[in-house]
Amino acid sequence: MAKKIAILMGSKSDLEIMKKALEVLKKFEVEYETDIMSAHRTPEKVAEFAKNAKNNGFGVIICGAGLSAHLAGVVAAHTNLPVIGVPILAKSSPAGLDALLSTVQMPKGVPVACVALNNSYNAALLALKILAVSDNSIYEKLEKFKKEMEQEVLSYSKELKNNKL
Repeated sequence: MAKKIAILMGSKSDLEIMKKALEVLKKFEVEYETDIMSAHRTPEKVAEFAKNAKNNGFGVIICGAGLSAHLAGVVAAHTNLPVIGVPILAKSSPAGLDALLSTVQMPKGVPVACVALNNSYNAALLALKILAVSDNSIYEKLEKFKKEMEQEVLSYSKELKNNKL
């Protein structure tokens, strides 16, 4: 049975950034579910979700959060599924360093994969690559995607050489 991907956000304000991940998963026709839950305001909901994620058919969990950005770490503390953190740049923290460090600086034994600030697009691709280890249809779609990216770059290169850019 194909595994689902969970996309969790710490607050409603994170949705705009996380939409890129949704677009990727729709393009790849992979089942996913989204929810808003806060590591600080709804900690029991977070723990309950994470503890039951595997039994509920999930294979990877993507967590987007800003500021203290503890969502990915708290989820990772309650599951053995891969967790990918998307640190989100908050308006009150223009550099985003707080969210980045909160996501990436996890203690020994509680790993969280981390992508660049606001890069839910790459988080979705990483989640797909994780599922592709055991799902050939996703693997084949990723191969096709990679070839499309290559052709796009070669096309731009050709245009540049022909002074068309």
